[in-house]
Amino acid sequence: MSVPLAQIPAPHDTASLTLVEQLVQWARRRIEERVFRPGMRMPSIRKLALDKGVSRFTVVEAYERLVAQGFLESRRGSGFYVRERLGAAASATAEIHPLAAAAPAPATIDVVWLLRNMLHTGARPERSPGLGYLPARWLDGDLITNALRTLGRQSGAQMLGIGTPQGFLPLRQQLQTRLEELEIGASPDQIVMVSGITQAIDLISRIYVKPGDAVIVGDPAWFQMFGRFASQGARLVGMPYTPDGPDLDALESLVQTWRPKMLVINSVLQNPTGTSLTAAQAFRILRLAEAYDFIVVEDDIYGDLCPPSYPGTRLASLDQLKRVIYLGSFSKTLAPNLRVGFVACAPEVATAVSDQKMLVGMTSPELNERVLYKILTEGHYRRHVERLRVRLDGVREKSVRMLEKTGLKLFLTPMAGMFVWADTGVDADALAAAGHEAGFLLTPGSLFSPQQSSTTWMRFNIANCGDPELVTFLCRYLDSVARRAS
Repeated sequence: MSVPLAQIPAPHDTASLTLVEQLVQWARRRIEERVFRPGMRMPSIRKLALDKGVSRFTVVEAYERLVAQGFLESRRGSGFYVRERLGAAASATAEIHPLAAAAPAPATIDVVWLLRNMLHTGARPERSPGLGYLPARWLDGDLITNALRTLGRQSGAQMLGIGTPQGFLPLRQQLQTRLEELEIGASPDQIVMVSGITQAIDLISRIYVKPGDAVIVGDPAWFQMFGRFASQGARLVGMPYTPDGPDLDALESLVQTWRPKMLVINSVLQNPTGTSLTAAQAFRILRLAEAYDFIVVEDDIYGDLCPPSYPGTRLASLDQLKRVIYLGSFSKTLAPNLRVGFVACAPEVATAVSDQKMLVGMTSPELNERVLYKILTEGHYRRHVERLRVRLDGVREKSVRMLEKTGLKLFLTPMAGMFVWADTGVDADALAAAGHEAGFLLTPGSLFSPQQSSTTWMRFNIANCGDPELVTFLCRYLDSVARRAS
């Protein structure tokens, strides 16, 4: 799709810039946002001139300036390529174990590309199948505004304190009841409120992970935690997945080789594969954790999107928080900016998490916790979550058929949740870059790899696949790649 230079978003007014300067600015921004990633070949001079409606001389001049500024390199007879800038890449890791997933990730991992685009994209939800959240029109703003009105009628004096390190006690008592429904026993003293799963991972990594410690994560898995553990100096080790869930034979080999400090896992509706643990798989993971003395961090952020009848086993329900640290959040079901999550764990772990929380940020916002408490206790949350499940069920088959129509091959056909993991058959980074140019936010599978390895896989949010132009774009792009290869 042609994108006129006048439509290229820029941090400041481009009216005073020449066409060459506009084109340089356009390319630099995409390189800095990692839409164009190191090693990728830039569009040919002829193609970019045609797409942007400028002369070939303008493109050549812009590319030469980008070479001089260190953003591109010119390869005679091949074209221009995005340059790996100084400090942006770590050296390759030597092969130590025959399992491909065994090689630890480099210490510096860049996950900024999707974060920037998630937070700054102006695309409609229907054009953002790469987003990790449900569209706002699916959520119930009245739940939040009604809770705020209720709080507004109370004395303002109770809002003036600093809060407590472990969080609002009535909310922790309510969460105790919710955990009992999952057969997880946790007293309020074993629950610490946090500002979402991201902060929970941050606190846990600060407490338990030292430079050089091995941490096993899914390959693929939630990308944001990779950067947190890597910045702590951890050696990330990828555990491969099958359509039936984590490859536990591979996990056992990885554990024997790396003697990890911890394993981080979604037990239910894993991001991005959509798999869930069976009871037998959960028991085996816990036996390995006991035999090799590592911590299990169970991220259950998608648990409320799982129907009660859905076959999935929580590790914490079997372990009862002896070795498992259980994480929960409401950002996927209520609102992404209602940053309220919690950690349920052994009493001594709760004390350590609470102390670390004070060191990095004192207390979490009690106002948010009071809002969540009102929502959970007024009885509307369960019906709201049930409506979300019904809506997801209503679009799942349509979205799956649409993706398969374009030629994508699914890892599995999920029965619940919001994500589909699909093999595009082409370089997913290049596909995401082309999607960005066409106005779609796509999520390349490399972001879900602890090594950020190039891949053909991509994650799709079924709630955000409703734009018919998405099918057109995918078919056109995949057909063009196939024609070039033939």
